[in-house]
Amino acid sequence: MKISLPQISTRKFLIPPPAVLAATYAILIITGTCLLKLPDVSQPLTWSDALFTATSAVTVTGLSVVDVGSHFTLFGQIVVLVLIQLGGLGLMTFAALVLSVLGLPIDIPHRTYLREDLNQTSVGDLLQLVKIILRVVLLCELIGAILLCFVFIPDAGWAEGMWQALFHSVSAFNNAGFSLFPNSMTHYATNPIVNLTIPGLLLIGGVGFSVLSDLYYVRRWQKFSLHSKLMLTGSAALIIWSVFSFALLEWNNPATLGHFPGIFDKLQISWFQGTTTRTAGFNTTDIAGMHDSTTLIFILLMLIGGGSTSTAGGIKVTTFIVLLLATIAFFKRRQQLHAFGRSIGLEEVLKVLALTMISMLVVAMSLFLLTMAHDGDFLDMLFEVASAFGTVGLSRGITPELNDIGRAVIIFTMFVGRVGPLTLGFFLATRVPPRIRYPSSQVYLG
Repeated sequence: MKISLPQISTRKFLIPPPAVLAATYAILIITGTCLLKLPDVSQPLTWSDALFTATSAVTVTGLSVVDVGSHFTLFGQIVVLVLIQLGGLGLMTFAALVLSVLGLPIDIPHRTYLREDLNQTSVGDLLQLVKIILRVVLLCELIGAILLCFVFIPDAGWAEGMWQALFHSVSAFNNAGFSLFPNSMTHYATNPIVNLTIPGLLLIGGVGFSVLSDLYYVRRWQKFSLHSKLMLTGSAALIIWSVFSFALLEWNNPATLGHFPGIFDKLQISWFQGTTTRTAGFNTTDIAGMHDSTTLIFILLMLIGGGSTSTAGGIKVTTFIVLLLATIAFFKRRQQLHAFGRSIGLEEVLKVLALTMISMLVVAMSLFLLTMAHDGDFLDMLFEVASAFGTVGLSRGITPELNDIGRAVIIFTMFVGRVGPLTLGFFLATRVPPRIRYPSSQVYLG
């Protein structure tokens, strides 16, 4: 009996793509954990320390229970860097590689999902697009490393300085926030090169491939996709808000900006901290010394995150914007959402509501479990959970103090924050027509 190729492919790939994606991340985390436990890789490291570090690296979060720069040998630091690179590239390329190579493009709904997710008119050149993404990644990381060499080589010498530059460039582009320095980038708080290079890399890595594609190929605002327009305007507004609010609230705080005499220095730190908060865990000031008001703003920014199909986490900027547009439309009694001369359908709003609701439930559940397992300041624990879910990596200092249960909660939150949005996006993009329709009725709200 002759079996056609589509039939073979359908039988071969019975595992749902989201499960394949989650399993790939899990396997990468387990492999990284085992590598970090090898002899001569680090100072004494428990399995819990290794698992936490590997998970944080693969999910490009940046939270760490040990100091990466002093606790690991060069080989151990290389392992962490490779995990960061693979984990960061995963969210941009797995949609094209896993969901297409594993048989999905054979199915029309999957073709439609891939085309819309990557903002392309067809899916015939997906692998070619992945190659372009890889080239962009390598080019940006190389340029970032060269620029950072001018900062680190004079302080650490040629060999060590070049390694530090490469490590921080890869970590920044992938929005990981891992640093080889015990106090992150606080030593270079007023260095102009660091304050331009690190935020530049993480903004490029966190804006999303769809936006980068429009910026490179289209280059005209009028012809940009609605997603790119929302992403660029939303990111610009969030950056202005975060930089301005941090400067305003922390200007005279002696624990953060107050001990810097120069206005330019304060503005540099405000710029760096405002741009890195939503995506990467680098810091040039004491996060634990911030006012509670600033901390709350940072929590909101970390939950919003960066762009879709990027190296950033969170519910994503476009999700947040659609929520705002839906709220405005409700109060203006509009039946449809409008932005930049385009409409946003009800289906997109339902996707946004589902993603936001699940994210809130995950954050609430993780916070509840963490408060049960760990005694400490509630705001610090909320900050830790938001940082883990948004795969940001900022901390107010409680990460090394977590017990095994607390670490398990944060590990789970980091994993869900990284894998969850793309997994949920697949299910939301899979349309199942209803077989039965019910009569509508009214529910009293508010």
